[in-house]
Amino acid sequence: MGDLPIGTLLRKLSPPVMLALLIQSIYNIVDSYFVSQYSLSGLTALSIAFPIQLLMTALGTGTGTGLNLLISRMDGNGKNGRQKDVVKSGLCLGVWNFLLFTFIGMLLIEGYYDLSSGQTAVRAEGRRYTRIIFLGSLGLFVESNCTKLLQAKGNMATPMLAQVAGAVINILLDPILIFGLPGAPALGVAGAAIATVAGQWAAMAIVLRAVCRTYDMRGRFRVRDCARIYQSGFPSMMMQALYTLYIVGLNLILKQFTEDAVTVLGIYYKLQTFFFIPLMGLQQVMVPVISFNDGAQNHRRVKDTLWYSIGISSAVMALGTAVFLVFPEELLSIFGASPSILRIGAPALRIISVSFLPAGFAMMFTVYFQGTGNGKSSLFITVLRQVVLLVPLAWLFHFAGLRYVWLTFPVTEIAAMCCCFLLYRRGSGAMRDQTAEKGTAMGAEQG
Repeated sequence: MGDLPIGTLLRKLSPPVMLALLIQSIYNIVDSYFVSQYSLSGLTALSIAFPIQLLMTALGTGTGTGLNLLISRMDGNGKNGRQKDVVKSGLCLGVWNFLLFTFIGMLLIEGYYDLSSGQTAVRAEGRRYTRIIFLGSLGLFVESNCTKLLQAKGNMATPMLAQVAGAVINILLDPILIFGLPGAPALGVAGAAIATVAGQWAAMAIVLRAVCRTYDMRGRFRVRDCARIYQSGFPSMMMQALYTLYIVGLNLILKQFTEDAVTVLGIYYKLQTFFFIPLMGLQQVMVPVISFNDGAQNHRRVKDTLWYSIGISSAVMALGTAVFLVFPEELLSIFGASPSILRIGAPALRIISVSFLPAGFAMMFTVYFQGTGNGKSSLFITVLRQVVLLVPLAWLFHFAGLRYVWLTFPVTEIAAMCCCFLLYRRGSGAMRDQTAEKGTAMGAEQG
């Protein structure tokens, strides 16, 4: 973390994480593909369930990110004597997250679907799907924490292997359980949920075994360590949680036009994962690299990590923009889109794709701010993108028509990118002043 050139380090660590997350995203995409062949109402139900799954992921990965940050900083500053207590507390939090989310989710899911859809079939299939996802979510929450613990030690290969195994199980079980092949009962959307849960549990088993071999498991559960984990991971948790809330808000706005627009938004979020997920993988690599070097007071390597990451993200997002501009109909057709969905979705994908490049910048800066202990700036950018701008702008634009709602994405991301540069310049100036003061003090001592 502290010796390899940053470019070499990112090229070494990033591909396994990017691939692992890309494979993980296949869970929802594969479910949606097979469910779309089973029923269009089921596809809409999964589009409405998507924000709930993102909220679960936000809690899981946010907690895991807090663990990752604490372990990496302990390694960077040499204070790793109490790592075993942090590890034990973190694993216990995985179980607590499962119990908390499942209890609240089971209470609220009925009202959520009543609010989100006017179609009886959509509401029934959505509730059936999400209840199974809730009850089986222990695999997701424990796996998230274990994955981040392994990544904190530079082990990117085992989490990738776990995600590959989970995705393969999910893909194999989907057609069997959804359509009843060969001879199994046809469970529809419930089968898709069971396949997803089975894949998550398989991934959990692999990474949990690796964590037990990597860390001293004789630590003690400490409430104080749990608080530190949540505190460190809070910006990441909020980033993803707000992401969920704005999708719910957009769904409610789009529903006023037609539920086909809600389906288009759901399809878009599945398609964009092929380009945003690699960036999320890059973010996960940035966290331990930046945290380690920030803990070691090596600010040059911290900034190099940011700018190398921006270069990689720009290349990925440029490719994504080109694909969405040129092939929108082909992308929508993957999910058996109806003519009305194609009519709404093709211009939507083209307009939204303009936001990809500035979004890539904002994603890298938020992790930079978080990794350098500037959680307020990270949280500010997240709130700006997903609360202050996105849904209010969508509400204003919807008075002009459906096509203007999609303009919300590029307007929001460009504004957020500009704010990132301003905060970065202000932070860089403060860092230079701090370094100059330290150098002056050292010179005075030597004199």
